[in-house]
Amino acid sequence: MRAVVVEQWGGPETLVEREVARPEPGLNEVLVRVHAAGVNPVDFKTRASGALIEWGDVPAVGWDVSGTVEAVGPGVGMFRPGDEVYGMPLFPRQAGAYAEYVVAPARHLAPKPANLTHVQAAALPLAGLTAWQALVDTAGVRAGERVLVHAAAGGVGHLAVQIAKARGAYVIGTASAGKHDLLRELGADEVIDYRTVRFEDVVGDVDVVLDGLGGQTAERSLKALRAGGRLVVLPGPDDVPAAVPDHARAVWMLVEPDHLGLREIAALAERGMLKPVVETVLPLAEAAKAHEIGEQGRTTGKIVLSVA
Repeated sequence: MRAVVVEQWGGPETLVEREVARPEPGLNEVLVRVHAAGVNPVDFKTRASGALIEWGDVPAVGWDVSGTVEAVGPGVGMFRPGDEVYGMPLFPRQAGAYAEYVVAPARHLAPKPANLTHVQAAALPLAGLTAWQALVDTAGVRAGERVLVHAAAGGVGHLAVQIAKARGAYVIGTASAGKHDLLRELGADEVIDYRTVRFEDVVGDVDVVLDGLGGQTAERSLKALRAGGRLVVLPGPDDVPAAVPDHARAVWMLVEPDHLGLREIAALAERGMLKPVVETVLPLAEAAKAHEIGEQGRTTGKIVLSVA
């Protein structure tokens, strides 16, 4: 099969297309024929250095996948060949979603949202699960709460805005001015241009902050939290503020495969309450170009590779 692999850790040019052996499903595993693969910032980071991922013999990047079940291994009863599925298999172990076929544990997948194309569905798993697990599982967002989402027009951010809104929250998003109309369309109640305004000067009494930026953003966000407020930091554990007031809670969260979370996300999509924004679609052979675009940090929504 065709797959994009990493010849050596480094820039986008290290991504090359190769013919590799097609995997076979084992116990409780599913072989998926990939129709589309999502591109995420973690793909750039791991391609550059290997990071903390448990790599296979041929380093192959990518986790977001949408496709059809080609075969099932022994013990799998929830899927059959021909089923349309999507998911984020194996993270943080190597999945190799930039390929024509991927093997995944059955419960790392879920039925694809019926109203979405494979390209749209491939944009959802990693970013959608990150937003869901941060806002729902970790922060426990409730109706009526005020939620501040940083980088609200990005891959995780634009989905977090919609998920928080679906939970009945009042949603505030930070983004450059040119993306404010989109955020309002997605349900944001209030938008802030981080280039011209310090968000902590104009926003307060916030229940939950989702910080996908890191650096000083998390520490500044503490000033916006009310008593009992929760700050969820995504970039890394070192971005959690060293000194957190007694009235607040700050945690780092790393996304993980989640069959039930994928079902919840699919249900929101099918009810018209969650729509992934796909800015760029490229063929599998142009994975390096997708990384070049993504690393510029100006993408609205997601980049997706079309495979089948």
